[in-house]
Amino acid sequence: MLIRSSLPRRGKPRARQRGLSLVELMVGIAIGLFIVAGATVLAGSQLGENRRLISETQLQQDMRAALDIVTREIRRSGSASNPEYLMWSSAYPSREPAANVFVLDSLQFDTAGDAVKYKYYRFGQPVQTYHYLLSGGKIQQTIESPIGAMTTQDVTDRNTMLVETFTVTPSYGPDIQLPCPKLCTGNTQTCWPTSRVIEAVVSITAIPGHETTATASIRRTMSSRVRLRNDAVRFNAAGGTKVCPA
Repeated sequence: MLIRSSLPRRGKPRARQRGLSLVELMVGIAIGLFIVAGATVLAGSQLGENRRLISETQLQQDMRAALDIVTREIRRSGSASNPEYLMWSSAYPSREPAANVFVLDSLQFDTAGDAVKYKYYRFGQPVQTYHYLLSGGKIQQTIESPIGAMTTQDVTDRNTMLVETFTVTPSYGPDIQLPCPKLCTGNTQTCWPTSRVIEAVVSITAIPGHETTATASIRRTMSSRVRLRNDAVRFNAAGGTKVCPA
């Protein structure tokens, strides 16, 4: 006769499950915070460089636009709307060409606070004098009418570009003698007309208008050279009214 025991059979012991200890949990949190901090620093650096690049690009674009405006206007200095009077024409064989004295005195530099002052003539309009100057961190153009009335407009915006220096420097070429069919009195060439090329170098140094930590070191200088459309031709015979000696 078999007698069954009422005691439960013992199976294989189960493996004990353990969680993370406090030290392991703290180490994991510290590593996670370190990774997050590194990612934050990297993202902040990338944002700062991006902001700097945008500010530098905008500054260069604004400087280039200002240079284009100034050089395009200076190029017109001394131009006249009646060039037919400045050259000989077969339609009026008896009329002597006239010297363009307008170009000789139209361009002035560093006068009374102006970086440059010039004028040109348009047909049907009065001769106006144009001034470019630096005022309060921005470049301004002032138009002066023949009766002295002044009209001022801003060329640059102080909020986007703060101009530190603005200069217009003259550059004169040598006098080139233009030949005549006859010599002057005393068999010289001193009364022959001369031509001179006139150029100007426009230079701007500026920083971003809203300076921040990312853009504090941005400072750019840009220059442009412009040649006047009209060379300065001077008549030296017969009191400056004749091209060549008679």
